[in-house]
Amino acid sequence: MSIEPIEVTPPPQAKAANKAKYLTGSTMSHVINMTFTSALGLIAVFSVDFVDLFFLSQLEDRAIQAALGFTGTILFTTVSVGIGFSIATSATVSRAAGERDAEKTNRLTINSLIYTAITATIMAIILFLSVPALLELLGAKNHVLQLSIEYLYILVPTMPLFALSISSAACLRALGDPVQAVYVTLSGAFVNAALDPLLIFTFDMGMNGAAIASAAARVTMMLIGLYGLLVIHKTLTKPNLTHLKQDFRGFRRIAIPAILTNLATPIGNGYVTYAAAPFGNSVIAAWAIITRLVPVAFAAVFALSGAVGPIMGQNLGGKQYGRVKQTLMDAITFNTVYLLIIWAILAISAPFICDIMQLDGEAAELVTFFCYWLTPIFGMIGYLFIANAAFNNLDKAHYSTWLNWGRATLGTVPFILVGIYFFGTYGLFAGHIIGGAITAFIGIYICHRLISNLENQNDNKSTKP
Repeated sequence: MSIEPIEVTPPPQAKAANKAKYLTGSTMSHVINMTFTSALGLIAVFSVDFVDLFFLSQLEDRAIQAALGFTGTILFTTVSVGIGFSIATSATVSRAAGERDAEKTNRLTINSLIYTAITATIMAIILFLSVPALLELLGAKNHVLQLSIEYLYILVPTMPLFALSISSAACLRALGDPVQAVYVTLSGAFVNAALDPLLIFTFDMGMNGAAIASAAARVTMMLIGLYGLLVIHKTLTKPNLTHLKQDFRGFRRIAIPAILTNLATPIGNGYVTYAAAPFGNSVIAAWAIITRLVPVAFAAVFALSGAVGPIMGQNLGGKQYGRVKQTLMDAITFNTVYLLIIWAILAISAPFICDIMQLDGEAAELVTFFCYWLTPIFGMIGYLFIANAAFNNLDKAHYSTWLNWGRATLGTVPFILVGIYFFGTYGLFAGHIIGGAITAFIGIYICHRLISNLENQNDNKSTKP
C-alpha cells in the first residue's frame, strides 16, 4: 500500500515573508546588488537611445544629430513618466511585501499596472497632439523640425508600453527578484541593437528606422515584464473593481508627485535645449551626445532611486527604522565612490567618444569639457535620487516634487543665464549641472533629518512602560 504525499500550501503570510528579503542581511550588500541589477536594466533602457545615436552618427549628418537633441528632450519626458509610475509601483508593492501580506501584494501589483496603463495612454495622446508645437517651442526649424516630428510620431504612441514594462520591472524588484527585472530591459536593448543597422542602413530608413527599432524594443520589454509577473511569480490576479477604486488613492498619492518630480528633469533639459538652440546645430549636437551618454555612464546613479526604494519600503513596512537610515548612508557612500570611478573613465575616454560619434570643432570641445570637468559635479545628482526614494517611501513624495522642480527652475535658469553671460556655451552646460548639485545636497540633508526623527520617535515609543 502506497502513501500519497500531502501537499502543504503555505499561508499567504508565509509566501509574502519569502518575498521580504530586505528585512535581514547587510544593507550595503542589498544596495550594491539592487543598484547594479537595476543599473543593468537602465543601461539597457538608455542604451536604446545611445545605440540609435551611434548608428545615426555614422551618416555624418549634423541635421540628424541636432534633431536627436530636440527629440531626446521630449522622449526623456516619456521615460521620466515611466520611471515615475515605476517608483509608485515599487513603493506600494514593496511595503505590502514587507508587511508579509501576499494577498495585498498581488492585488497592488495588478492594480498598479492598470493605473499605469490608463494614465500613460492619456498622457501619450496629449503629448502626440503637442509634438509640433513643443519642437517649435524648443527652437527646432526647417529640415531639423521635420525629421524630429516624424521620429516622435512613431515613438510617442509606444509610451504606455514603455510605462508598463518599467512598472513590471519595478514590481519584480519589489518582490525581491532584481534578476528577472533586468531581463525586461535587456530584451529591449537586444532587439533595438539588432534592428537598428538593418532598418537604418539596409532599408535606408534613417531616423525613422531607428524609431521603429526602438518601438519594437518597447513592445518586447512589456511582454517580458508581464511574463515575469504572470507566469514566473503568478502575482497578476484577476482585478476587482472594488479593490481597484480602493487602492487608487494610495497609488495616486505617490504616483502623481513621482511623475511630477520626474517631469522636472526633462523640463530643465528642455530649457537647456532652448538656450542652446541659438548657438547652432554643433552645440545642439553636443547636447544630444551628452544627454545620451550621461544615462548610460551614470546608470547606477539613475538606478539608485528604484534600487533603494524597495529596500527602504520593506524595512519601513517592517518598522525597522535603523535599517532605513543605514540604507540611506550606504547609498550615499556607493554614489560617491561610483561617480569618482566614472569621472576617471570618461576623462580617459573623451577623445574616443568624440571620434566614434563623428564630432569635431565646438561640438567635440563641449563634450570633452563635460567629460573632464563636469562629470563629478553631475554625479552628485545621485544624492537627490536617493532622497527621492526615501521621500516616496516615507509618504513625503511632495518633498521630491518641490525639490526637483526647484532644480528645474531656480537650479537651472539663473545658473544658465549667468553661465552664458560670463562663459558662453561652456557656462551654459556648467550652470545647469552646478545648480542641480546644490539641490541634491539640500535634498539629502532634509531626507536625513526626516529618517532620524522617525527613528527617534520609534525609540521613544519602545522605551515607554
